[in-house]
Amino acid sequence: MNREPEMRRPALTDRFGRAVDYVRIAVTSACNLRCTYCLKEDAPAQTQQLDVVEASELIALLAGMGVRKIRFTGGEPLLHPSIPELVRIAKATPGIDTVYITTNGVLLDRQLDALIEAGLDGVNLSLDTLDREKFKSITRRDRFEQVSKALDRLLATPSLAVKLNTLLLRGINSDEIPAFVELTREHDVTVRFMELQPFDDHQIWRTGRFMGAEMIRERLVSAYPEIEAITGHSTEHYSFRLRGHRGSIAVIPAFSRNFCSSCSKLRITADARLISCLYHHESIDLAPALKGKMNEVEIKKRIIEAVQQKPEDGLKSSHDTAASSMSQIGG
Repeated sequence: MNREPEMRRPALTDRFGRAVDYVRIAVTSACNLRCTYCLKEDAPAQTQQLDVVEASELIALLAGMGVRKIRFTGGEPLLHPSIPELVRIAKATPGIDTVYITTNGVLLDRQLDALIEAGLDGVNLSLDTLDREKFKSITRRDRFEQVSKALDRLLATPSLAVKLNTLLLRGINSDEIPAFVELTREHDVTVRFMELQPFDDHQIWRTGRFMGAEMIRERLVSAYPEIEAITGHSTEHYSFRLRGHRGSIAVIPAFSRNFCSSCSKLRITADARLISCLYHHESIDLAPALKGKMNEVEIKKRIIEAVQQKPEDGLKSSHDTAASSMSQIGG
């Protein structure tokens, strides 16, 4: 595939000099789980879904503006009937270097071959427990066997970059840190322990279950005094490796985070809103553009406008958000 030379590609840059080259696209707002830290059991059934043609045009436009990485999210992205096609389109778009997906894994085993064939580079599997009963309690669904099978397949697929996103909740799954760390012994996987975000559909945030990054780090070091600090991704504030283990461990300060200064991403929701910051309530409506009511110049102006709205530090600049659940924001 011919790609435009890196030096000739324009870059999206915000007011603080940060180049934006990463977009998370929520292809659907639907989800087949009802996690206690995300969606209530009786969450509305109405869902939004991005059209394949509209999404492909948007990806091409973003790539021409300097975006290099696409991550498909949701809701649950594997509920989109054309997710392999979307991966294939994104991967074939000149300028896009890597295409990833974040999934709860319920439908992954049956779709993994098609996704790999489409060119998928990596998978982030959201999995908070290795215990079936805890899984049912956290997700309100009995789907552990499907997710466990998907995990086994991912760990046996060397062509994919695999990360586990494990949200830790005090007194619920915080005792499973060693079990997850053990997965890194024989497998080239990054286990990422994450803090709870306040986008929980008003369910668990104020119940005292929050487990901060410092506490997670302290428990890791206490359990594994020999653990070695390494350099990880910019969001992985603490990254570790155990001698003799193939994989690595990271701690993501999702709420108490301190990586705003290097944030390079935008989010597009399933109803085509462009969000520049997880904690910023303002968004740019791209729906008219995707329906053919704007020309390319006007669409680019809207994208640039969103980038210019990006705050230096989202949490400090705004404690208000229009979203009550991560499913509304795009993962």
